[in-house]
Amino acid sequence: MEITVLTPDKEVFEGPITSVKVPGISGQFEILKGHAPLVSALGNGEVRLIKQGGERMIFSIEKGFVEVLRDKVSLLVQGLQE
Repeated sequence: MEITVLTPDKEVFEGPITSVKVPGISGQFEILKGHAPLVSALGNGEVRLIKQGGERMIFSIEKGFVEVLRDKVSLLVQGLQE
């Protein structure tokens, strides 16, 4: 599964991952390989990526959107704090 994490200013990360947990506006949820197509608004909270090699990447966001389509995840966020 591939992910691209973008803010209005820059690209934060792009590459292969095994999972990502995001703060949906109704609660946190996890995206794994084979996830159904999805577009969702995100609220304030933590994003947790697990890269393909097992390395973890955690950062906080204020809000954003996530799109999942054919094992490609696009994460558009604001208020990112690493």
